[in-house]
Amino acid sequence: YVKADRTLMKILLQNNLFTPPKISVMQLFCRDILYGIWSADMKNSLYIVQTIIDVLTKRTYNQRREIAFAYERRAKKDMISALKGALSGSLETVILGLMKSTAQYDASEIKASIKGLGTDEESLIDILCSRSNAELMEIRKVYKELFKKDLEKDVAGDTSGDFAKLLLALAKRAEPSSVIDYQKIDEDARALYDAGVKRKGTDVKCWISIMSERSVPHLQKVFERYKSYSPYDMQESIRKEVKGDLEKSFLTLVQCFENKQLYFANRLQDAMKSKGAKEKVLTRITVSRCEVDLKKIRQEFRAHHGKSLYQTIAEHTKGDYQRALLSLCGGDD
Repeated sequence: YVKADRTLMKILLQNNLFTPPKISVMQLFCRDILYGIWSADMKNSLYIVQTIIDVLTKRTYNQRREIAFAYERRAKKDMISALKGALSGSLETVILGLMKSTAQYDASEIKASIKGLGTDEESLIDILCSRSNAELMEIRKVYKELFKKDLEKDVAGDTSGDFAKLLLALAKRAEPSSVIDYQKIDEDARALYDAGVKRKGTDVKCWISIMSERSVPHLQKVFERYKSYSPYDMQESIRKEVKGDLEKSFLTLVQCFENKQLYFANRLQDAMKSKGAKEKVLTRITVSRCEVDLKKIRQEFRAHHGKSLYQTIAEHTKGDYQRALLSLCGGDD
């Protein structure tokens, strides 16, 4: 492999796929992964699996794409298929997730949540209620490219009632004005109060309209102003006024508007409250936020939960899955 390794190393260096300190690891990767040594006797090799974890969890999505292209050019086979053949279980889910862009990953998670019998409302809420307008626009675009269907139509077909109306409003919202209008802030705060706590029953349509059509800075000021009208803050009002998936959705929205990284830190803590872990939630947040704001999530986790995210993951996971998540986590704060 020496001559071929040198050629491929040159290609990878030219594309800035790794820094000199990582060359030895990449040489192993080139030899054992890029050339497709996936024979049956090596399929469960600890060496192969550890190399995959070491390389793919320490690269950006764009770098992982370049690695996949290099693999396909040299091995004449699809790297995703090779990874599926070499991995299994929770680790496979993590690694295959990393081979997608953030928008592709979110779109795929949404599709999986509404595919087949039943709907995974928790996943829908986690994604649609926590992403920025720009992120949602990209998810809609990618969803159409991947599945040849409109995201809004698929969500509408699998949800119902006010919950469906809220998700649809979020899925198709446009970028709101960033201009701070203090009169509008006061009007929205009063409208939220009049539509909820002040009256018997809740005007959910009003709540949906305001929370899906305003900018984050605007809504942050609205929720502060809201306290001058209501004896309860916005989150307390939501808990009093609505229940079920609608309650979870509004709470997620407000928590993300106020501090998105703290929301994810709390979700991670909740996923690892008891022995073991809710792997689906843990995987989704770690994979989807690793190139977005995971470092800030780590900081919020430490500040609010008394220990580092790294330590908590180490306590509630095991094996190769644990090694992959800890590598993505990036450090023990």
